[in-house]
Amino acid sequence: MDLMITTPCGQIRGCEGPFPGTVAFKGIRYATAGRWEYPQQVTGWDGIYDATAYGSASYQPRAFYNEEENLKKVFYYNEFRKGETYTYSEDCLFLNVFVPASAKEGDKLPVLFYIHGGGFTGGCGNEKHFDGPVWPAKGVIGVTINYRLGPLGFVCLPQLTEEAGHCGNYGLYDQMTAMKWVRDNISAFGGNPDNVTIMGQSAGGMSVQQHCLSPLTDGLFAKAVLSSGGGVSKMLSAAPAEKQYDFWLAAMKNAGCETLEQFRAISPEKLFEVWQQTKKEVKGGGCFPCMDGEFVVSSGVDLLAAGKQKQISYMAGVTSEDMMPPILFGMAKDWCAAQKQPSYLWYFDRQLPGDKNGAWHSSDLWYWFGTLDNCWRPMTEKDRALSDEMVTRLCNFAKNGDPNGEGLVRWEPCTAEHKKSLRLGEKDTHMGNPNKLKMIWTMLTNKAVGEQKRTGSASRSFFNMGE
Repeated sequence: MDLMITTPCGQIRGCEGPFPGTVAFKGIRYATAGRWEYPQQVTGWDGIYDATAYGSASYQPRAFYNEEENLKKVFYYNEFRKGETYTYSEDCLFLNVFVPASAKEGDKLPVLFYIHGGGFTGGCGNEKHFDGPVWPAKGVIGVTINYRLGPLGFVCLPQLTEEAGHCGNYGLYDQMTAMKWVRDNISAFGGNPDNVTIMGQSAGGMSVQQHCLSPLTDGLFAKAVLSSGGGVSKMLSAAPAEKQYDFWLAAMKNAGCETLEQFRAISPEKLFEVWQQTKKEVKGGGCFPCMDGEFVVSSGVDLLAAGKQKQISYMAGVTSEDMMPPILFGMAKDWCAAQKQPSYLWYFDRQLPGDKNGAWHSSDLWYWFGTLDNCWRPMTEKDRALSDEMVTRLCNFAKNGDPNGEGLVRWEPCTAEHKKSLRLGEKDTHMGNPNKLKMIWTMLTNKAVGEQKRTGSASRSFFNMGE
Protein backbone atom coordinates (compact mmCIF):
# COMPACT_ATOMS: atom_id res chain seq x y z
CA MET A 1 0.00 0.00 0.00
CA ASP A 2 1.18 3.51 -0.76
CA LEU A 3 1.85 5.73 2.25
CA MET A 4 -0.63 8.19 0.74
CA ILE A 5 -4.08 7.07 -0.31
CA THR A 6 -7.39 8.70 -1.16
CA THR A 7 -10.38 8.05 1.08
CA PRO A 8 -13.96 9.37 0.84
CA CYS A 9 -12.82 12.02 3.34
CA GLY A 10 -9.84 13.07 1.23
CA GLN A 11 -6.17 12.25 0.87
CA ILE A 12 -4.29 10.85 3.84
CA ARG A 13 -0.61 10.11 4.44
CA GLY A 14 0.51 7.27 6.71
CA CYS A 15 3.87 5.81 7.73
CA GLU A 16 5.62 2.48 7.87
CA GLY A 17 4.09 0.18 10.45
CA PRO A 18 5.87 -1.33 13.45
CA PHE A 19 6.10 -4.73 11.74
CA PRO A 20 7.83 -5.26 8.37
CA GLY A 21 5.35 -5.23 5.54
CA THR A 22 2.77 -3.09 7.33
CA VAL A 23 1.56 0.50 7.00
CA ALA A 24 0.06 2.58 9.83
CA PHE A 25 -2.34 5.50 9.59
CA LYS A 26 -2.33 7.11 13.03
CA GLY A 27 -4.40 9.79 14.69
CA ILE A 28 -7.24 9.99 12.15
CA ARG A 29 -9.96 12.31 13.41
CA TYR A 30 -13.21 10.37 13.04
CA ALA A 31 -15.58 12.80 14.78
CA THR A 32 -15.89 16.12 16.61
CA ALA A 33 -17.92 16.91 19.72
CA GLY A 34 -18.34 19.67 22.26
CA ARG A 35 -18.47 18.81 25.95
CA TRP A 36 -21.51 16.57 26.60
CA GLU A 37 -22.60 16.79 23.00
CA TYR A 38 -23.06 13.70 20.85
CA PRO A 39 -20.32 13.21 18.23
CA GLN A 40 -20.57 14.34 14.63
CA GLN A 41 -18.79 12.07 12.16
CA VAL A 42 -15.99 13.59 10.08
CA THR A 43 -16.85 13.29 6.40
CA GLY A 44 -14.06 15.31 4.82
CA TRP A 45 -10.97 17.46 5.28
CA ASP A 46 -8.93 19.94 3.31
CA GLY A 47 -5.53 19.07 1.93
CA ILE A 48 -3.55 15.95 2.81
CA TYR A 49 -4.26 14.54 6.28
CA ASP A 50 -1.04 13.77 8.18
CA ALA A 51 -1.62 10.40 9.84
CA THR A 52 1.91 9.73 11.04
CA ALA A 53 1.48 10.34 14.78
CA TYR A 54 -1.06 9.22 17.36
CA GLY A 55 -3.78 11.66 18.39
CA SER A 56 -4.54 12.88 21.89
CA ALA A 57 -6.19 10.58 24.44
CA SER A 58 -9.17 11.65 26.48
CA TYR A 59 -8.43 13.46 29.70
CA GLN A 60 -8.37 10.94 32.55
CA PRO A 61 -7.16 10.98 36.16
CA ARG A 62 -3.55 10.18 35.23
CA ALA A 63 -3.41 13.27 33.01
CA PHE A 64 -3.17 15.43 36.13
CA TYR A 65 -0.39 13.72 38.09
CA ASN A 66 2.91 11.89 37.63
CA GLU A 67 2.15 8.18 37.49
CA GLU A 68 5.62 7.26 38.73
CA GLU A 69 4.78 8.98 42.01
CA ASN A 70 1.48 7.15 42.55
CA LEU A 71 2.40 3.70 43.78
CA LYS A 72 -1.22 2.52 43.87
CA LYS A 73 -1.21 2.39 40.09
CA VAL A 74 2.39 1.46 39.45
CA PHE A 75 1.72 -2.07 38.15
CA TYR A 76 -0.20 -1.12 35.01
CA TYR A 77 2.07 1.88 34.50
CA ASN A 78 5.17 -0.34 34.50
CA GLU A 79 3.44 -2.91 32.32
CA PHE A 80 1.84 -0.79 29.63
CA ARG A 81 3.00 2.84 29.78
CA LYS A 82 6.44 3.21 31.34
CA GLY A 83 8.73 5.32 29.17
CA GLU A 84 5.86 6.43 26.93
CA THR A 85 4.53 9.96 26.47
CA TYR A 86 0.84 10.69 25.99
CA THR A 87 -1.03 13.88 25.24
CA TYR A 88 -4.49 14.45 26.71
CA SER A 89 -7.33 16.62 25.46
CA GLU A 90 -11.09 16.92 25.22
CA ASP A 91 -10.41 16.85 21.48
CA CYS A 92 -9.66 13.13 21.51
CA LEU A 93 -11.81 11.42 18.88
CA PHE A 94 -9.05 9.74 16.89
CA LEU A 95 -8.53 6.26 15.48
CA ASN A 96 -5.59 4.31 14.04
CA VAL A 97 -5.56 1.90 11.09
CA PHE A 98 -2.92 -0.81 10.59
CA VAL A 99 -2.85 -2.52 7.19
CA PRO A 100 -0.69 -4.94 5.18
CA ALA A 101 1.69 -3.02 2.91
CA SER A 102 0.31 -5.01 -0.03
CA ALA A 103 -3.32 -4.00 0.66
CA LYS A 104 -5.22 -1.99 -1.92
CA GLU A 105 -8.75 -0.81 -2.44
CA GLY A 106 -10.96 -3.68 -3.50
CA ASP A 107 -9.11 -6.38 -1.52
CA LYS A 108 -11.97 -6.61 1.00
CA LEU A 109 -9.75 -7.68 3.88
CA PRO A 110 -11.41 -8.47 7.22
CA VAL A 111 -11.20 -5.80 9.91
CA LEU A 112 -10.60 -6.07 13.67
CA PHE A 113 -11.92 -2.99 15.47
CA TYR A 114 -10.61 -2.77 19.05
CA ILE A 115 -12.09 -0.81 22.00
CA HIS A 116 -9.69 -0.34 24.93
CA GLY A 117 -10.61 -0.90 28.57
CA GLY A 118 -9.73 1.06 31.69
CA GLY A 119 -12.90 1.21 33.79
CA PHE A 120 -14.41 3.80 31.40
CA THR A 121 -12.06 6.27 33.08
CA GLY A 122 -8.60 5.53 31.67
CA GLY A 123 -6.58 4.20 28.75
CA CYS A 124 -6.12 4.94 25.07
CA GLY A 125 -5.73 3.09 21.80
CA ASN A 126 -1.94 3.31 21.59
CA GLU A 127 -0.54 2.01 24.86
CA LYS A 128 2.37 -0.41 24.46
CA HIS A 129 0.27 -3.55 24.11
CA PHE A 130 -1.84 -1.97 21.34
CA ASP A 131 1.02 -0.21 19.55
CA GLY A 132 1.16 -2.10 16.28
CA PRO A 133 -0.94 -5.29 16.30
CA VAL A 134 0.54 -8.11 14.26
CA TRP A 135 -2.84 -8.84 12.65
CA PRO A 136 -1.93 -7.33 9.24
CA ALA A 137 0.74 -10.04 8.92
CA LYS A 138 -2.19 -12.49 8.98
CA GLY A 139 -4.17 -10.54 6.37
CA VAL A 140 -6.41 -8.65 8.79
CA ILE A 141 -6.68 -4.86 9.11
CA GLY A 142 -6.52 -3.53 12.67
CA VAL A 143 -8.26 -0.44 14.04
CA THR A 144 -7.80 1.04 17.53
CA ILE A 145 -9.64 4.07 18.87
CA ASN A 146 -9.82 6.75 21.55
CA TYR A 147 -13.13 7.84 23.07
CA ARG A 148 -14.27 10.16 25.88
CA LEU A 149 -13.69 8.87 29.40
CA GLY A 150 -14.79 9.60 32.96
CA PRO A 151 -16.98 12.67 33.45
CA LEU A 152 -16.33 13.73 29.85
CA GLY A 153 -17.92 10.55 28.56
CA PHE A 154 -20.59 9.54 31.04
CA VAL A 155 -22.21 12.51 32.82
CA CYS A 156 -26.00 12.35 33.32
CA LEU A 157 -27.93 15.56 34.04
CA PRO A 158 -31.59 16.54 33.60
CA GLN A 159 -30.48 19.69 31.75
CA LEU A 160 -28.71 17.52 29.19
CA THR A 161 -31.82 15.41 28.72
CA GLU A 162 -33.86 18.56 28.15
CA GLU A 163 -31.31 19.68 25.59
CA ALA A 164 -30.93 16.49 23.53
CA GLY A 165 -33.84 14.28 24.56
CA HIS A 166 -31.53 11.89 26.42
CA CYS A 167 -28.14 12.05 28.15
CA GLY A 168 -25.12 9.98 29.08
CA ASN A 169 -23.14 7.32 27.18
CA TYR A 170 -21.16 9.91 25.19
CA GLY A 171 -18.21 7.51 25.14
CA LEU A 172 -20.37 4.73 23.67
CA TYR A 173 -21.65 7.08 20.98
CA ASP A 174 -18.02 7.96 20.20
CA GLN A 175 -17.25 4.28 19.71
CA MET A 176 -20.28 3.83 17.47
CA THR A 177 -19.34 6.86 15.39
CA ALA A 178 -15.84 5.43 14.93
CA MET A 179 -17.49 2.25 13.61
CA LYS A 180 -19.53 4.35 11.18
CA TRP A 181 -16.37 6.10 9.99
CA VAL A 182 -14.75 2.70 9.41
CA ARG A 183 -17.84 1.49 7.54
CA ASP A 184 -17.68 4.52 5.23
CA ASN A 185 -13.90 4.65 4.70
CA ILE A 186 -12.22 1.29 5.29
CA SER A 187 -12.60 0.16 1.66
CA ALA A 188 -9.97 2.74 0.69
CA PHE A 189 -7.51 0.94 3.01
CA GLY A 190 -8.31 -2.42 1.42
CA GLY A 191 -10.86 -3.43 4.06
CA ASN A 192 -14.31 -4.97 3.84
CA PRO A 193 -16.96 -2.83 5.60
CA ASP A 194 -19.23 -5.89 5.67
CA ASN A 195 -16.70 -8.00 7.58
CA VAL A 196 -15.81 -5.98 10.69
CA THR A 197 -15.25 -7.77 14.01
CA ILE A 198 -15.42 -5.59 17.11
CA MET A 199 -13.30 -6.56 20.10
CA GLY A 200 -12.76 -5.18 23.58
CA GLN A 201 -11.35 -6.09 26.98
CA SER A 202 -12.62 -5.17 30.47
CA ALA A 203 -14.59 -1.92 30.05
CA GLY A 204 -13.91 -2.36 26.34
CA GLY A 205 -15.54 -5.80 26.52
CA MET A 206 -18.48 -4.28 28.37
CA SER A 207 -18.67 -1.66 25.62
CA VAL A 208 -18.72 -4.37 22.96
CA GLN A 209 -21.52 -6.00 24.96
CA GLN A 210 -23.58 -2.81 24.81
CA HIS A 211 -23.04 -2.50 21.06
CA CYS A 212 -24.22 -6.08 20.64
CA LEU A 213 -27.42 -5.23 22.53
CA SER A 214 -28.09 -1.77 21.08
CA PRO A 215 -30.67 -1.15 18.33
CA LEU A 216 -28.51 1.72 17.04
CA THR A 217 -25.56 -0.39 15.87
CA ASP A 218 -27.29 -2.77 13.49
CA GLY A 219 -25.21 -3.41 10.38
CA LEU A 220 -21.98 -1.93 11.76
CA PHE A 221 -20.19 -5.21 12.54
CA ALA A 222 -20.42 -8.90 11.71
CA LYS A 223 -18.82 -10.62 14.72
CA ALA A 224 -17.67 -9.74 18.25
CA VAL A 225 -14.93 -10.69 20.73
CA LEU A 226 -15.37 -10.01 24.46
CA SER A 227 -12.42 -10.39 26.84
CA SER A 228 -12.81 -10.16 30.63
CA GLY A 229 -16.05 -8.21 30.41
CA GLY A 230 -18.47 -10.10 28.18
CA GLY A 231 -21.83 -11.48 29.14
CA VAL A 232 -24.65 -10.06 31.21
CA SER A 233 -25.60 -10.07 34.89
CA LYS A 234 -27.85 -8.13 37.21
CA MET A 235 -24.78 -7.04 39.18
CA LEU A 236 -23.23 -5.24 36.20
CA SER A 237 -26.40 -3.97 34.53
CA ALA A 238 -26.71 -0.35 33.50
CA ALA A 239 -29.02 1.76 35.66
CA PRO A 240 -31.44 4.38 34.30
CA ALA A 241 -29.81 7.74 33.59
CA GLU A 242 -32.16 9.40 36.08
CA LYS A 243 -30.50 7.54 38.95
CA GLN A 244 -27.31 9.48 38.20
CA TYR A 245 -28.94 12.92 38.30
CA ASP A 246 -28.52 13.56 42.03
CA PHE A 247 -24.84 12.74 41.90
CA TRP A 248 -24.05 15.02 38.99
CA LEU A 249 -26.20 17.84 40.34
CA ALA A 250 -24.13 17.59 43.52
CA ALA A 251 -20.97 17.69 41.40
CA MET A 252 -22.24 20.86 39.71
CA LYS A 253 -22.77 22.39 43.14
CA ASN A 254 -19.30 21.37 44.28
CA ALA A 255 -17.92 23.07 41.17
CA GLY A 256 -19.71 26.27 42.12
CA CYS A 257 -21.89 26.11 39.01
CA GLU A 258 -25.55 27.05 38.86
CA THR A 259 -26.11 26.42 35.16
CA LEU A 260 -25.15 23.79 32.60
CA GLU A 261 -23.33 26.49 30.65
CA GLN A 262 -21.13 27.22 33.66
CA PHE A 263 -20.48 23.52 34.27
CA ARG A 264 -19.48 23.03 30.64
CA ALA A 265 -16.98 25.89 30.95
CA ILE A 266 -14.91 24.64 33.90
CA SER A 267 -11.48 23.23 33.15
CA PRO A 268 -11.03 19.48 32.64
CA GLU A 269 -8.83 19.33 35.73
CA LYS A 270 -11.53 21.00 37.83
CA LEU A 271 -14.16 18.64 36.37
CA PHE A 272 -12.20 15.55 37.34
CA GLU A 273 -11.45 17.06 40.74
CA VAL A 274 -15.12 17.69 41.59
CA TRP A 275 -16.06 14.23 40.30
CA GLN A 276 -13.56 12.61 42.70
CA GLN A 277 -14.68 14.90 45.52
CA THR A 278 -18.36 14.14 44.98
CA LYS A 279 -17.70 10.38 44.96
CA LYS A 280 -16.71 10.72 48.62
CA GLU A 281 -19.98 12.46 49.47
CA VAL A 282 -22.70 10.92 47.29
CA LYS A 283 -23.28 7.28 46.41
CA GLY A 284 -23.69 6.09 42.84
CA GLY A 285 -21.23 8.39 41.13
CA GLY A 286 -19.47 6.12 38.73
CA CYS A 287 -18.68 6.89 35.11
CA PHE A 288 -20.11 3.99 33.15
CA PRO A 289 -22.96 3.23 30.73
CA CYS A 290 -26.50 4.13 31.73
CA MET A 291 -29.90 3.15 30.41
CA ASP A 292 -30.63 6.19 28.24
CA GLY A 293 -33.60 4.83 26.27
CA GLU A 294 -31.78 5.27 22.96
CA PHE A 295 -28.47 3.43 22.91
CA VAL A 296 -29.08 1.31 26.01
CA VAL A 297 -32.79 0.53 26.03
CA SER A 298 -33.05 -2.12 28.76
CA SER A 299 -30.96 -4.33 31.03
CA GLY A 300 -28.64 -6.81 29.38
CA VAL A 301 -30.31 -9.67 31.25
CA ASP A 302 -33.73 -8.77 29.85
CA LEU A 303 -32.45 -8.15 26.32
CA LEU A 304 -30.64 -11.49 26.21
CA ALA A 305 -33.71 -13.28 27.57
CA ALA A 306 -35.77 -11.70 24.78
CA GLY A 307 -33.19 -12.65 22.12
CA LYS A 308 -32.50 -8.99 21.27
CA GLN A 309 -28.72 -9.42 20.98
CA LYS A 310 -27.02 -9.35 17.58
CA GLN A 311 -27.45 -12.75 15.95
CA ILE A 312 -23.76 -13.19 15.13
CA SER A 313 -20.83 -15.39 16.21
CA TYR A 314 -18.89 -14.52 19.34
CA MET A 315 -15.63 -15.28 21.10
CA ALA A 316 -15.52 -14.62 24.85
CA GLY A 317 -13.25 -15.49 27.75
CA VAL A 318 -11.24 -14.54 30.83
CA THR A 319 -7.85 -15.01 32.50
CA SER A 320 -7.18 -17.27 35.47
CA GLU A 321 -6.15 -14.43 37.84
CA ASP A 322 -8.77 -12.07 36.42
CA MET A 323 -11.03 -9.71 38.32
CA MET A 324 -13.81 -11.90 39.77
CA PRO A 325 -12.83 -14.89 37.56
CA PRO A 326 -15.76 -17.21 38.41
CA ILE A 327 -18.28 -14.43 37.83
CA LEU A 328 -16.77 -13.16 34.58
CA PHE A 329 -16.18 -16.70 33.29
CA GLY A 330 -19.78 -17.66 34.11
CA MET A 331 -21.08 -14.59 32.29
CA ALA A 332 -18.98 -15.34 29.21
CA LYS A 333 -19.99 -19.01 29.25
CA ASP A 334 -23.70 -18.30 29.57
CA TRP A 335 -23.49 -15.66 26.84
CA CYS A 336 -21.82 -18.01 24.35
CA ALA A 337 -24.18 -20.86 25.22
CA ALA A 338 -27.23 -18.68 24.57
CA GLN A 339 -26.30 -17.86 20.98
CA LYS A 340 -27.81 -19.37 17.84
CA GLN A 341 -24.63 -18.79 15.83
CA PRO A 342 -21.43 -20.72 16.70
CA SER A 343 -19.72 -18.99 19.62
CA TYR A 344 -16.45 -19.82 21.32
CA LEU A 345 -15.38 -19.67 24.97
CA TRP A 346 -11.76 -19.46 26.17
CA TYR A 347 -9.85 -19.57 29.46
CA PHE A 348 -6.30 -18.12 29.50
CA ASP A 349 -3.98 -19.27 32.30
CA ARG A 350 -0.45 -18.51 31.10
CA GLN A 351 1.59 -17.55 34.16
CA LEU A 352 3.48 -14.64 32.62
CA PRO A 353 7.26 -14.70 33.11
CA GLY A 354 8.93 -11.96 35.10
CA ASP A 355 6.90 -12.11 38.33
CA LYS A 356 4.47 -14.34 40.22
CA ASN A 357 1.23 -12.49 39.41
CA GLY A 358 -0.01 -15.16 37.03
CA ALA A 359 -2.52 -14.44 34.28
CA TRP A 360 -3.74 -11.15 35.71
CA HIS A 361 -6.54 -8.99 34.30
CA SER A 362 -5.37 -7.67 30.89
CA SER A 363 -2.37 -10.01 30.63
CA ASP A 364 -3.79 -11.83 27.61
CA LEU A 365 -3.71 -8.66 25.52
CA TRP A 366 0.01 -9.02 24.85
CA TYR A 367 -0.80 -12.36 23.22
CA TRP A 368 -3.94 -11.42 21.28
CA PHE A 369 -2.17 -8.40 19.75
CA GLY A 370 1.13 -10.18 19.16
CA THR A 371 3.05 -7.29 20.72
CA LEU A 372 5.31 -9.30 23.05
CA ASP A 373 8.36 -7.40 21.80
CA ASN A 374 6.91 -4.23 23.36
CA CYS A 375 6.85 -5.89 26.79
CA TRP A 376 9.57 -5.76 29.47
CA ARG A 377 9.00 -9.38 30.45
CA PRO A 378 11.49 -12.15 29.53
CA MET A 379 9.13 -13.80 27.08
CA THR A 380 10.06 -17.34 26.06
CA GLU A 381 9.54 -19.41 22.95
CA LYS A 382 6.49 -20.86 24.71
CA ASP A 383 5.02 -17.36 24.99
CA ARG A 384 5.74 -16.56 21.36
CA ALA A 385 4.22 -19.81 20.17
CA LEU A 386 1.14 -19.20 22.33
CA SER A 387 0.78 -15.67 21.02
CA ASP A 388 1.11 -16.83 17.42
CA GLU A 389 -1.60 -19.42 18.02
CA MET A 390 -3.93 -16.88 19.65
CA VAL A 391 -3.36 -14.31 16.90
CA THR A 392 -4.00 -16.98 14.26
CA ARG A 393 -7.24 -18.06 15.92
CA LEU A 394 -8.39 -14.47 16.34
CA CYS A 395 -7.63 -13.60 12.73
CA ASN A 396 -9.32 -16.79 11.48
CA PHE A 397 -12.41 -15.75 13.42
CA ALA A 398 -12.23 -12.26 11.90
CA LYS A 399 -12.04 -13.77 8.44
CA ASN A 400 -14.91 -16.24 8.58
CA GLY A 401 -16.36 -16.56 12.08
CA ASP A 402 -14.46 -19.78 12.84
CA PRO A 403 -11.23 -19.65 14.95
CA ASN A 404 -10.16 -23.12 13.82
CA GLY A 405 -7.57 -23.83 11.17
CA GLU A 406 -4.99 -26.26 9.89
CA GLY A 407 -2.64 -27.51 12.60
CA LEU A 408 -4.76 -26.13 15.47
CA VAL A 409 -6.50 -28.13 18.17
CA ARG A 410 -10.22 -28.18 17.39
CA TRP A 411 -12.07 -25.42 19.27
CA GLU A 412 -15.63 -26.62 19.75
CA PRO A 413 -18.40 -24.03 20.02
CA CYS A 414 -19.90 -23.47 23.46
CA THR A 415 -23.55 -24.52 23.46
CA ALA A 416 -26.32 -25.01 25.99
CA GLU A 417 -25.59 -28.76 25.88
CA HIS A 418 -21.79 -28.54 25.83
CA LYS A 419 -20.48 -25.55 27.81
CA LYS A 420 -16.77 -26.16 27.30
CA SER A 421 -13.93 -23.72 26.84
CA LEU A 422 -10.60 -23.75 25.05
CA ARG A 423 -7.74 -23.76 27.56
CA LEU A 424 -4.90 -21.48 26.44
CA GLY A 425 -1.72 -21.10 28.45
CA GLU A 426 0.33 -23.32 30.71
CA LYS A 427 -0.50 -26.71 29.22
CA ASP A 428 -0.88 -27.66 25.58
CA THR A 429 -4.04 -26.13 24.15
CA HIS A 430 -7.05 -28.33 24.85
CA MET A 431 -10.80 -28.26 25.46
CA GLY A 432 -11.89 -28.25 29.11
CA ASN A 433 -13.35 -26.02 31.78
CA PRO A 434 -11.37 -24.61 34.71
CA ASN A 435 -11.95 -25.68 38.31
CA LYS A 436 -14.75 -23.49 39.69
CA LEU A 437 -13.63 -23.82 43.31
CA LYS A 438 -10.14 -22.71 42.34
CA MET A 439 -11.59 -19.65 40.57
CA ILE A 440 -13.62 -18.79 43.66
CA TRP A 441 -10.51 -19.12 45.83
CA THR A 442 -8.64 -16.85 43.43
CA MET A 443 -11.39 -14.24 43.67
CA LEU A 444 -11.31 -14.33 47.48
CA THR A 445 -7.52 -14.24 47.85
CA ASN A 446 -6.06 -12.68 44.68
CA LYS A 447 -4.41 -9.30 45.27
CA ALA A 448 -5.70 -8.12 41.86
CA VAL A 449 -2.54 -6.38 40.73
CA GLY A 450 -3.19 -3.10 38.97
CA GLU A 451 -6.41 -2.39 40.85
CA GLN A 452 -6.40 1.07 42.34
CA LYS A 453 -8.35 0.38 45.51
CA ARG A 454 -10.19 -2.38 47.27
CA THR A 455 -13.66 -1.40 48.36
CA GLY A 456 -15.23 -4.69 49.42
CA SER A 457 -17.53 -4.60 46.40
CA ALA A 458 -16.59 -6.77 43.44
CA SER A 459 -18.64 -4.77 40.97
CA ARG A 460 -17.41 -1.45 42.30
CA SER A 461 -13.80 -2.62 42.10
CA PHE A 462 -14.34 -3.77 38.53
CA PHE A 463 -15.65 -0.39 37.46
CA ASN A 464 -12.70 1.32 39.20
CA MET A 465 -10.15 -0.32 36.89
CA GLY A 466 -8.13 2.35 35.10
CA GLU A 467 -8.87 5.35 37.32
